[in-house]
Amino acid sequence: MLGTHNLLWSIWQPEKLGAKAFTVLENTESSVYISSVSLWEIALKYSLGKLNIGCKPNDLLQIVEDMNFEKLALSIEDAAFFYQLPRIEHKDPFE
Repeated sequence: MLGTHNLLWSIWQPEKLGAKAFTVLENTESSVYISSVSLWEIALKYSLGKLNIGCKPNDLLQIVEDMNFEKLALSIEDAAFFYQLPRIEHKDPFE
């Protein structure tokens, strides 16, 4: 599964990827997963003016599709156990 930074780098700056990530992405037989939480993080940071990606976050849906990445949704079970994560003192849960 690609984290948020690796997702963005794979689209716009693949030279920033580590060798292992780059090898996996080049292998057409590899399954690459993207979490809906990564897109949520991107959308939040974009709306706060903390991230300029050169397109709107919802445009990434087509880009992810075109790159044949598998999408993983946040399940209701995942959301229900969110309270067990460490408390965050600021408004951006992704920092």
